[in-house]
Amino acid sequence: MLETSARLLRLLSLLQTPRDWTGAALAERLGVDVRTVRRDIDKLRALGYPVHATPGVAGYRLGAGAKLPPLLLDDDEAVAVALGLRTAAGGTIAGIEDSSLRALAKLEQVLPARLRHRVGMLQAATVTVPAGGPTVDPDVLTAVAAAIRDHHRLRFDYRAHDGATSLRVTEPHRLAHTGRRWYLIGWDVDRADWRTYRVDRLRLRIPTGPRFTPREAPDADLPGYVSRGVTTAPYRYAARITLGVAAEVAAERIAPTVGVIEAVDAKNCLLRTGSDSLDELAIYVAGFGFPFRVHEPPELVTHLRELAARLGAAAG
Repeated sequence: MLETSARLLRLLSLLQTPRDWTGAALAERLGVDVRTVRRDIDKLRALGYPVHATPGVAGYRLGAGAKLPPLLLDDDEAVAVALGLRTAAGGTIAGIEDSSLRALAKLEQVLPARLRHRVGMLQAATVTVPAGGPTVDPDVLTAVAAAIRDHHRLRFDYRAHDGATSLRVTEPHRLAHTGRRWYLIGWDVDRADWRTYRVDRLRLRIPTGPRFTPREAPDADLPGYVSRGVTTAPYRYAARITLGVAAEVAAERIAPTVGVIEAVDAKNCLLRTGSDSLDELAIYVAGFGFPFRVHEPPELVTHLRELAARLGAAAG
C-alpha cells in the first residue's frame, strides 16, 4: 500500500484526467478500500482542490476552483507543455508571448534534471521562425471559444479580402488553426450557409446573441473543409491542376492554406487553389518546378498560352 502522501499525489493525478471516477475504481487503482478513498478526497478538499461528487454514480471529478491549484504532470506531459509554451512565445496570438515565457521559466525551474536536459536539447536544436502576418487578440479567441461552448450567436464586423466591411451574425461551430492563421467556421444566419472567417479580420460586437441549437458539421472532414474554404472559395478564379509528382512531395512545398492536394496515383496528384490574378496563379504554379497540366479555369489555360508565347519571344 502506498504511504499517505504518495497516495494523495497518485489520487490527484488520477482526478486530473478528464473523466468521472467511481470510488470503487479509485480504490482499485490505489490498492485501498472505498472508505480510505473518501478520507483522501476530504484531505484534498481541505488542501483547496475542488473535488466534486457526481450525483447518482457516487463518483468524483476534479473541478475548477477559485484559484489554480498545483498540477501534476508525467514526464512526457511536462516536456510537451514546455515545448508548447516555447512555441506560443513566438506564435500568432498577440500579447501572449511574455506570459508564455514566464510560465516556461516557472516550469523549467522545477523540472527534474533528466527532463530539463530533454527540453534543452530540443530547444538548442530548434530555430523558431516568426510566423509573420497579422496576429489575433487572445481575448477575441477566448470570446469566440466561449460562444462555441455555450451555443451563443456571434455578431461581428467582418473585413473581407477586398477591404469591404459588413455586419455578420453567425452560429459559431469550431475554431481552426493552420499554423499561420486562425479561422472561425460558422453558419451565417443572413446568408443561410456555412462560412469560414479569418479571426484577425473580425471585430466582435458585445453582447453575444441568443442561444442556438447546434447544426451538423458542414463536412465530416473539417480540416479539409477549412483548406478548401480558404484556398478557393474567396477568390475570383478557382483552379484545378494536375501536378506530376506524388501528393506527399507536393505537400512538402504547398501549405494547406494555399491549396488542397488530392492523390491521383503514386506519381500524380490534383491541386485545387485560387487567386484573383491569373498571372499570380500561373507564376505560382510554374514556380514549384513540377510538371503540371491545368484543367480549369479556361481563362488560366488561355493565359498560360499567351504567357508562354511572350516568354518564348523574350528568350528568342
